[in-house]
Amino acid sequence: MPKKFVLLLSGGGLFLAFILFSYLVHKNLFTQFDFDTTVRLQDDVSRRFDAFFSFLSDVGKFEVMTLVLAAFFAVTRKWLAGLAAFILFGGFHLIELYGKFFVNHPPPPHFMLRTENIVNFPQFYVSSDFSYPSGHAGRAGFISVILLVFIINHKKLSRNAKIILCGLIICYDLLMGVSRVYLGEHWSTDVIGGAILGSAFGLMAGAVLLIEKKKKTKNQ
Repeated sequence: MPKKFVLLLSGGGLFLAFILFSYLVHKNLFTQFDFDTTVRLQDDVSRRFDAFFSFLSDVGKFEVMTLVLAAFFAVTRKWLAGLAAFILFGGFHLIELYGKFFVNHPPPPHFMLRTENIVNFPQFYVSSDFSYPSGHAGRAGFISVILLVFIINHKKLSRNAKIILCGLIICYDLLMGVSRVYLGEHWSTDVIGGAILGSAFGLMAGAVLLIEKKKKTKNQ
């Protein structure tokens, strides 16, 4: 089966998994798990990391990630894939907002919040009563999957270069997820749900990236 179809099917499967997981979160089946994970992280990780994780929080904001996405497609000149990616990126945020208004999942209490204000700039923000899913984790997953698809299928990169780059991207995703929980911004299930949703849409965008790449290869 062609890679693009595998990516599309995988993206669709992950989206269905997100719907199921969202239902379970809405039913409050992971409340104790969420609380225990946050307490354990905040107890075991030194407060010296507050600034570092807060910086990651700024890096993962909507405005910054939008610029990263635009820069990537501008540099690679994958215009069709770029258009599809921005449509899917917008779709991700619409579903994120839906979740934050309708999935009954209040955020961590204020006494758990550890975020420091590292960078000050205007940002896109919509106030909501609930915290599911995490936009930061979703954006990280979305862009990371696109980058992973691009790197893995890049013919000019050596195997070692691909391993190193993919490893760095995965480390970034893990740190972003940990930062959301450690800072008290989100519960673990918010991060998991956001990562699943973002990755699902990222796989779909990655499929379009491969389609455009194949067309350009044929035309050369």
